[in-house]
Amino acid sequence: MTGSELDAACLRARPLPTPEAGSKDDRGSVLVLGGCAEVPGAVFLAGVAALRAGAGKLKIASVRSVAVTMALAVPEAMVIGLPETDAGEIEAEAAAPRIAEAARRCDAVLLGPGMNTCAITTTLVRTLLADQDEIAYVLDAGAICGLAAHAETVRALRAPPVLTPHAGEMAQLLDWDRGAVEAEPLKAARRAAEMLRAVVIMKGAESWIVAPDGAHWHYDGGGVGLATSGSGDVLAGVITGILARGVDPLTAALWGVYLHGDAGARLAKSVGPVGFLARQISGEVPQILQGFSASPSV
Repeated sequence: MTGSELDAACLRARPLPTPEAGSKDDRGSVLVLGGCAEVPGAVFLAGVAALRAGAGKLKIASVRSVAVTMALAVPEAMVIGLPETDAGEIEAEAAAPRIAEAARRCDAVLLGPGMNTCAITTTLVRTLLADQDEIAYVLDAGAICGLAAHAETVRALRAPPVLTPHAGEMAQLLDWDRGAVEAEPLKAARRAAEMLRAVVIMKGAESWIVAPDGAHWHYDGGGVGLATSGSGDVLAGVITGILARGVDPLTAALWGVYLHGDAGARLAKSVGPVGFLARQISGEVPQILQGFSASPSV
């Protein structure tokens, strides 16, 4: 199946809903679940990015020990403190009912930023996907790696989830050598998309976006500066914010990759090709979206 280049013209063929005056509920509600005591900032980056992408409401769920700090750092969000293990991870069995309750009231849910790859994370993700199969999901970081053993649960979701792996996470998901993933990223992304009936974004210096039917898009913008700690959390948050606004998963993935990349290109010009921080990326997104609104096809 032939592929396409992801550019502005591609996005204009997939316009976003125009925000209407009125309730913030009209722009969708996002839940970001993730983090641990050692990596609390990932959910901060992702949550803020979801709002910058236009979502109307935000909930952040993370371990209880960081909840108060998170609420002060992101006063725009409702913050849910979850039970945690002695190691500072989310305690899956105790936290699952609270997470499911919060997810039921949301339009899009992001799972995984700042979560370690471990059995606890996989158990929590599988439980939530099986219990709440009508929600639109973005799966990132620790939420991805153990999915192969639960492919039927993922495939049973009403809408394909969006996965955002880097090469290491993809290697764990497919049980491939990392070098094999890096050598053939499109092949890896197509295999994962087929296996899980998912939209897969194979992140890297070049990104490949693959739909469940194998259709694919290529993006090589953004620049080297995006290879910085926390950048992937921002990408996942932007996609989730777009998804909450009511578009299909593939459209959300394409917009998210482009917005993230173009934000990096802009920061490369204003700050320098390297040295800008992940927390700066999402701040560029509203102006990029405004640029599209000048077109009659936004």
